[in-house]
Amino acid sequence: MSSVYKSSRGRLAVRQWCSAALARADFPLAHATVDTSGGRVALVSAGHQGPRVVLVPGTGFNAAVALPWLRALSGRWATTVVDLPGQPGLSDPHRPRRGRVAWYGRVLDEVLAAADLDRVVLVGNSLGAAVALAADSPRIAARVLVSPAGLIRLTVEPALALASARWLLRPTPEHTRRMLRLFVAPGEDPPENEVEWMTLMAANCRTTLAPPPLPAELLARRTDRPCVVGTGEHDRFLPPRRLAPALRRTMDLELQILPSMGHLTTPDHLDAVVSLIAEVAAQPTG
Repeated sequence: MSSVYKSSRGRLAVRQWCSAALARADFPLAHATVDTSGGRVALVSAGHQGPRVVLVPGTGFNAAVALPWLRALSGRWATTVVDLPGQPGLSDPHRPRRGRVAWYGRVLDEVLAAADLDRVVLVGNSLGAAVALAADSPRIAARVLVSPAGLIRLTVEPALALASARWLLRPTPEHTRRMLRLFVAPGEDPPENEVEWMTLMAANCRTTLAPPPLPAELLARRTDRPCVVGTGEHDRFLPPRRLAPALRRTMDLELQILPSMGHLTTPDHLDAVVSLIAEVAAQPTG
């Protein structure tokens, strides 16, 4: 097992940033931790009505960075955000060197059981979508996948590779901002909160490579429960022209293209995510 952090000082800096961000939240939060085979996992919840939504954020993200998601979703449903272990945040920092997505899926199954979260709508973003697909718990009633990893290999254009290298080698706010402009729609500026977070993350954390596509047999099995999939029309990593046919072939689902959105779901696009969740949240869970 390896740690996501480069040093103990880096772990402290990240945890302090996350704790401070959560403390500044302008809506009520509930905090919990559960023990799993992957270590202690931190959960942050909000809202009290409707079905239980469980959000699994993308690579390098956590509840503190996903506060806009939690605010938007908890206005409609009781919502819990999972800080994945082995990702920067408030959970255990260790992760395996190989077989990470399957490992994450098992850990997420354990989280749902330990926290007694049942009949959940599991919402996965980017890496979180691959984890949501890998999870096999009977407690999952439906899945919503946003900008989903795990279906095709990510497209990395030369401009993005160069910007990412500069960001990692010299993580300044300007290098981060230039890179994140490739994560959002043309002409859109990335949120300053994400710029600040990803600058801190690059300085203190080890990177995580994008997961490979999940086995076709597993993807086919996931069609036994309701599932909706959406991605931004300007997503450079998961271009709709590549993702749509792969999704149709492996899961017999039609891709929903979210207008004016890139790979990064900014607060301006969360209404579209809420609409995706509403499609399955109202369905009977059996």
